[in-house]
Amino acid sequence: MDELTIVVPVKAAVPNITAVRLDPNTHNLVREGVPLMINPYDRNALELALKIKDRFGGRVVTISMAPPNGKDFLESTIGMGADEAILITDRVFAGADTLATSHAIAKSIAKLFPNFNLIIMGEETTDSTTAHMPAQVASWLEVPFVYYATDAEPNLKDNTVKVTRYLEDEGLVEEFVYSMPIILSVYRNSNPPRDISLNRKIVAKMNGLVKVMTNKELGLNPECVGLKGSPTIVAKIEDAKPLPRKKQIFKGDPKEAAKWLLENLSKEGVIR
Repeated sequence: MDELTIVVPVKAAVPNITAVRLDPNTHNLVREGVPLMINPYDRNALELALKIKDRFGGRVVTISMAPPNGKDFLESTIGMGADEAILITDRVFAGADTLATSHAIAKSIAKLFPNFNLIIMGEETTDSTTAHMPAQVASWLEVPFVYYATDAEPNLKDNTVKVTRYLEDEGLVEEFVYSMPIILSVYRNSNPPRDISLNRKIVAKMNGLVKVMTNKELGLNPECVGLKGSPTIVAKIEDAKPLPRKKQIFKGDPKEAAKWLLENLSKEGVIR
């Protein structure tokens, strides 16, 4: 029986909003020289992948498109339990929007892991919050996609997987059975991630478990990646100006305070 292969794409997110810098010419997010960490919601996805591996065996591989310093954060995915990690990095990938990024990730997975069973991704990222990537990768690879997944039970004998998902607004839990391969995006409030093992991180660093690949090895069409492959254009950037505040404070009885607040909100037209 073939081994279960689970690929977890992860993003190097900017950990602190004060560290965000935009290139004044291209208006793109500057990642070089900025401290990076694994996108928190991708840790939930990796946790689900590791739970599946714990129950059903197989291997878990993480992959990311990032600057060269992304190698450090990928070592933390091995620290969590991934078997190996791949960093795809090249100047030709720079300036990519979600469409170009998803193309690079999808085509890299197709080349490196043509027989993958599951791709498990985070619901969204904390530094852009588009939630585009899982659906876009599924579209490029022409495989089914299930969002808000909380659990998955693969069966290699009949090449199917039972997926559980949670719809928060409706409060519904649903189950589906699909043929593999398939892509899942994990509900961000599920699968709290396990701790990162320092020992495993050290082993990853000392044994070079993060493999670095450029477009020379991947052979992706330069017209479809990076800035050239990105239809999204940031035409203008402006600093947000603080809104004027009246800075009124009511001191006194809570009931009178609530009455005063409602009256003033009504006068301002905030509530009716």
